[in-house]
This record gives sequence, structure tokens and C-alpha cells, in this order.
Amino acid sequence: MDHAKNLFKEAREGDGSYVTEHRIHKKTGEIRWIQARNRIIRNAAGRFDYISGVFFDITERRELEDQLLKAQRMEAVGILAGGVAHDFNNLLTANMGYSEIMMMGLRQEDPFYPYIEEITKAANRRASLTHQLLAFSRKQILQPQVINLNEVVIDMDNMLRRLIGEDIDLITFIDQELGFVKADPGQIEQIIMNLAVNAQDAMPTGGNLTIETANVSLDQPYARSHMDVSPGPYVMLAMSDNGLGIDAETMSRIFEPFFTTKEEGKGTGLGLATVYGIVKQGDGHIWVYSEPGKETIFKIYIPRVEMESGGVRLKVAAPASLEGDDTILVVEDDASLRDLISKALGRYGYKILEATHGGEALLICESQKSPIHLMLTDVVMPQISGRALAERLKQMHPEMKVLYMSGYTENAIVHHGVLNSDVNFIAKPFRIATLVQKIREVLDTTSSS
Repeated sequence: MDHAKNLFKEAREGDGSYVTEHRIHKKTGEIRWIQARNRIIRNAAGRFDYISGVFFDITERRELEDQLLKAQRMEAVGILAGGVAHDFNNLLTANMGYSEIMMMGLRQEDPFYPYIEEITKAANRRASLTHQLLAFSRKQILQPQVINLNEVVIDMDNMLRRLIGEDIDLITFIDQELGFVKADPGQIEQIIMNLAVNAQDAMPTGGNLTIETANVSLDQPYARSHMDVSPGPYVMLAMSDNGLGIDAETMSRIFEPFFTTKEEGKGTGLGLATVYGIVKQGDGHIWVYSEPGKETIFKIYIPRVEMESGGVRLKVAAPASLEGDDTILVVEDDASLRDLISKALGRYGYKILEATHGGEALLICESQKSPIHLMLTDVVMPQISGRALAERLKQMHPEMKVLYMSGYTENAIVHHGVLNSDVNFIAKPFRIATLVQKIREVLDTTSSS
């Protein structure tokens, strides 16, 4: 009201025209935004007589402006979060790796064992937070495949029932004619898990959690009112609960990282931020509706695709033994991480050649006459990238397979966060056991990347 009075005062002292914007509540409870373009009309004596105005419904414009501001804010926070997470990856890999090696050399009854175990647990928790930050900032590396969301929902049924407890009924509505999407199955599971945990918190005395899948088409009018949506066919995954609901202030910040309504120590504030990042990186759309005391509905729309031949990726069986006597060239510019990897692989019997950067790796390969069975290389390095290095070394050592490692999507082996299908890859931070298993899998395959 004070703002309108000030505008009126300025208009009286100026040319008499001014614009105001305000909200109105319709009888149905719906809120609309109205813009009034006003002009002060004076009488023959030059004194104020009346105000003439034209009213416009600007609700759609205000909603789009609000969406844009939220998107810009999320993008800015995402850039910061992704940069921080990337810097932590090498540190975390070294931290986790050395703790793991120390635990290998200790008996459980050793007095230092529980201390090293706690260090390892803390490092794993930090690694989990790092993955969530990368998910929010859309800088995680995905390995998508063509899947049917019904299969993911059905596979998670028993686990979800144990998670939410007996006082919450899990109800599913599955579209038997559901189309396919191209997504990382692990990421879809994470979306469902995070939304289920939130629903459980919203129903402390019990209730219903409903999961629904359906084929939908988002049309031009819907796309016009949602700035991040392209019209077309989608698969919808909807999750709803009849819990406490969400107020308007919380709704405005619901996907921000580290924002939480839970008491201290009960949540990181990264669950919904992670969901948001996963959906956005997959070119999807997320919509949420809630009011205090009413149901909360999350609807996730993922672009529908046609089934590809060979679209289903088979799980690779774990190797019978992780040990070997193969020669491995480790190329990593971070000295502590390179030292850790070399020592760890040496414990499993592998012969290790070390290179600080691409130029040093080239010299080693020129002088090495015996076979080099695998090169483990970081992707982003000074002088030459890991991918370019692998291309140059093909002529010298055609027998050499390649395993890339990185903690960031902005590099030469991914496009918009999606991993090339011909690439062997492990994401930082990783556990030593995971690295050795991946190396063994790559060495045991009949074709190289």
C-alpha cells in the first residue's frame, strides 16, 4: 500500500501516469496478478479530479518471471556446488584409498582398527555428499540406457516397503503400455528413494504413498507456461503422499541445496536438490504441488524414446580374482593420488609404470618394448588430455586397453554429462577395491576402448 501511495505522489508531481501491480484472490481461492496502468486526470483548474486506469491480467508473465529468477538462482548455486565438488574429488579419493590400505594391513582386534574404520566412514559420507552436489549441479557423469520405468518401480517395491514402515501403505499404479526412456537406472532409483524418504517424514503418524507411471504428452500451452519444457511425448513418474504438506515459503526454496526444514542433524538438505539435478540433466521436467495439511504431489517427466536394438545393458559379472601380473601405466598429475593408485595396484601384483602427464607417458611408451596391458589415465591433465593421449599411444601399443578416471563432466569423454558408449570409465572419488575390480573387468574383456 505504501508503495502505491508513493507512486501516486510521484505521478502527481510528474506527468500523471504510473503503473501498479497487485494480487487478487478469486472466489475460488485462485490468486491472480493484476497490472493497473493509471493516469491522473486533472480539472480545468489543474487540481486532481480522478484516476483513469486500464487493468491487465499478468499472472502468466509473473509466473514465468518467477520461474526464470529461480532457474538463474539455481544455476548460480549449481556452478558453485559443482566447482567445490570437483575440487574435493581428488582429495577424497586419496583419503579413502589410504584409509582402505591401512585397514587391509590391520587385524580387526588391532586397537587402531576402529579409528581407521571411523575415518573411512567419514570419507564415504563426504564422498556421498560430493556425488549429491554434482547431481544437483548437473555435473555428474551418467551412463544412460533405454529402460522401462515400470521395471525400476517393481524392483524397488520390497525395499521401499521396508524403508517406509508398516504404518504407511505403498500403492502403485503401473501403466502396462508405458513407453521407454533413456536414463541411468541408478539415478532413477535415487529419485524414487529420496522422494520416498521425504514422504515418510511428512507422514509421522502413517498414511499413503502412491507411485504412478503413465505416458503423457506435454503440449504447447503447457510448454509456454513452463519455461524449461519442450512439447512432446514423455513418461511420467508421479509420487504423492497425504502427509503434512508444504507451505508457500518452503515451496519457493524446496530444491535449493542445504535447505531443510528438519531439525539439526536430521537431514543434509540435499535430497530434493539431488532429484532436481538428476531430472534436469536428463532433459526432464519436475513439477510439485502441495499445501499445508493437504497432499504433496511430485510429477517427473522424462522424454520418451523408441526402444533401441541392444538397448538393455547386461550386468558384468564380478571377476573371480582381482590379482594379476599385467603391466599398467598410471597417468595422473596429482602426485598423492598417483602414488596411492600405484601402491594399491602393486599390492595386487600388477607391474606399474608412472607418468605425471601425457608427455612423460609418451616417453615411457616409446622406450617400453614389452606389452603395456592397460593405461589408467585422468581425463583432464596439463599438456594433453587423457583421450588425446590414448589416441597417440594406439600406434605404439595397440594391445593397450584404456580406463579413464575423472570427477567432472566437462571433459573430452562426455557430452552434456553422458558417457560415450565406447569408453571404460570410473568416477572419482572411488574405493581401491572398486578401482581394482574395474581394472580386472577391462583387462578381461576381449575388445578395448
